[in-house]
Amino acid sequence: MSRWIDVRKNLRSFRFAVEGIGTLFRFENNAKIHLLAAIAVVIAGIWLRLNRTEWALILTQVGLVLAAEAFNTAIEKLADVVSPERHPQIKAVKDLSAAGVLLVVIIAVIVGILIFGTKLIEMDWMVKNG
Repeated sequence: MSRWIDVRKNLRSFRFAVEGIGTLFRFENNAKIHLLAAIAVVIAGIWLRLNRTEWALILTQVGLVLAAEAFNTAIEKLADVVSPERHPQIKAVKDLSAAGVLLVVIIAVIVGILIFGTKLIEMDWMVKNG
Protein backbone atom coordinates (compact mmCIF):
# COMPACT_ATOMS: atom_id res chain seq x y z
CA MET A 1 0.00 0.00 0.00
CA SER A 2 1.53 3.28 -1.05
CA ARG A 3 1.56 6.18 1.33
CA TRP A 4 0.54 9.62 0.26
CA ILE A 5 3.49 11.04 2.18
CA ASP A 6 6.63 8.95 2.53
CA VAL A 7 7.93 10.12 5.90
CA ARG A 8 11.28 8.34 5.60
CA LYS A 9 11.92 9.85 2.19
CA ASN A 10 11.02 13.32 3.48
CA LEU A 11 13.28 12.96 6.52
CA ARG A 12 16.13 11.83 4.27
CA SER A 13 15.61 14.86 2.01
CA PHE A 14 15.56 17.13 5.06
CA ARG A 15 18.82 15.58 6.29
CA PHE A 16 20.45 16.22 2.90
CA ALA A 17 19.30 19.85 3.01
CA VAL A 18 20.79 20.28 6.50
CA GLU A 19 24.05 18.75 5.25
CA GLY A 20 23.98 21.28 2.40
CA ILE A 21 23.62 24.14 4.88
CA GLY A 22 26.57 22.79 6.83
CA THR A 23 28.66 22.50 3.68
CA LEU A 24 27.71 26.02 2.62
CA PHE A 25 28.92 27.61 5.85
CA ARG A 26 31.91 25.31 6.32
CA PHE A 27 33.51 25.77 2.90
CA GLU A 28 32.18 28.94 1.28
CA ASN A 29 33.86 32.18 2.37
CA ASN A 30 31.10 34.46 1.06
CA ALA A 31 28.51 32.43 2.95
CA LYS A 32 30.57 32.85 6.12
CA ILE A 33 30.65 36.62 5.56
CA HIS A 34 26.87 36.69 5.02
CA LEU A 35 26.36 34.59 8.16
CA LEU A 36 28.50 36.97 10.25
CA ALA A 37 26.54 39.92 8.84
CA ALA A 38 23.28 38.13 9.70
CA ILE A 39 24.45 37.59 13.28
CA ALA A 40 25.39 41.29 13.53
CA VAL A 41 21.98 42.27 12.17
CA VAL A 42 20.20 40.05 14.72
CA ILE A 43 22.26 41.53 17.56
CA ALA A 44 21.47 45.05 16.31
CA GLY A 45 17.79 44.11 16.06
CA ILE A 46 17.76 42.92 19.67
CA TRP A 47 19.56 46.07 20.81
CA LEU A 48 17.18 48.33 18.90
CA ARG A 49 14.13 46.33 20.06
CA LEU A 50 12.60 45.70 16.68
CA ASN A 51 8.88 45.05 16.63
CA ARG A 52 7.31 41.94 15.10
CA THR A 53 6.87 43.46 11.64
CA GLU A 54 10.42 44.81 11.57
CA TRP A 55 11.75 41.39 12.59
CA ALA A 56 9.70 39.74 9.85
CA LEU A 57 11.16 42.08 7.24
CA ILE A 58 14.73 41.79 8.51
CA LEU A 59 14.66 38.00 8.85
CA THR A 60 13.11 37.68 5.39
CA GLN A 61 16.00 39.70 3.97
CA VAL A 62 18.55 37.59 5.87
CA GLY A 63 16.92 34.42 4.56
CA LEU A 64 16.87 35.73 1.00
CA VAL A 65 20.56 36.65 1.10
CA LEU A 66 21.57 33.27 2.53
CA ALA A 67 19.37 31.40 0.05
CA ALA A 68 20.74 33.44 -2.87
CA GLU A 69 24.27 32.59 -1.74
CA ALA A 70 23.35 28.89 -1.58
CA PHE A 71 21.87 28.98 -5.10
CA ASN A 72 24.89 30.89 -6.40
CA THR A 73 27.25 28.34 -4.87
CA ALA A 74 25.28 25.45 -6.35
CA ILE A 75 25.26 27.03 -9.81
CA GLU A 76 29.00 27.74 -9.66
CA LYS A 77 29.82 24.18 -8.55
CA LEU A 78 27.63 22.72 -11.29
CA ALA A 79 29.23 25.03 -13.86
CA ASP A 80 32.68 23.85 -12.75
CA VAL A 81 31.66 20.21 -13.31
CA VAL A 82 30.07 20.94 -16.68
CA SER A 83 33.07 22.92 -17.93
CA PRO A 84 36.22 22.73 -15.78
CA GLU A 85 38.14 24.80 -18.32
CA ARG A 86 37.47 28.51 -18.95
CA HIS A 87 34.49 29.12 -21.19
CA PRO A 88 32.81 32.45 -21.95
CA GLN A 89 29.29 31.07 -21.46
CA ILE A 90 30.20 29.49 -18.11
CA LYS A 91 31.75 32.81 -17.06
CA ALA A 92 28.50 34.55 -18.01
CA VAL A 93 26.48 32.00 -16.00
CA LYS A 94 28.69 32.50 -12.94
CA ASP A 95 28.62 36.29 -13.29
CA LEU A 96 24.82 36.31 -13.59
CA SER A 97 24.48 34.05 -10.57
CA ALA A 98 26.75 36.32 -8.53
CA ALA A 99 24.76 39.32 -9.78
CA GLY A 100 21.63 37.71 -8.32
CA VAL A 101 23.28 37.58 -4.91
CA LEU A 102 24.45 41.17 -5.22
CA LEU A 103 20.95 42.38 -6.12
CA VAL A 104 19.44 40.62 -3.11
CA VAL A 105 22.16 42.05 -0.85
CA ILE A 106 21.58 45.59 -2.16
CA ILE A 107 17.85 45.35 -1.42
CA ALA A 108 18.58 43.83 2.02
CA VAL A 109 20.89 46.74 2.83
CA ILE A 110 18.22 49.23 1.76
CA VAL A 111 15.62 47.49 3.95
CA GLY A 112 18.13 47.48 6.82
CA ILE A 113 18.81 51.19 6.39
CA LEU A 114 15.09 51.94 6.38
CA ILE A 115 14.43 49.92 9.54
CA PHE A 116 17.61 50.46 11.53
CA GLY A 117 18.01 54.04 10.36
CA THR A 118 14.52 54.89 11.53
CA LYS A 119 15.16 53.25 14.90
CA LEU A 120 18.46 55.12 15.35
CA ILE A 121 16.86 58.45 14.40
CA GLU A 122 14.04 57.79 16.90
CA MET A 123 16.60 56.96 19.60
CA ASP A 124 18.56 60.14 18.86
CA TRP A 125 15.38 62.23 18.96
CA MET A 126 14.36 60.69 22.29
CA VAL A 127 17.81 61.33 23.76
CA LYS A 128 17.79 64.97 22.65
CA ASN A 129 14.16 65.64 23.62
CA GLY A 130 14.06 63.31 26.52
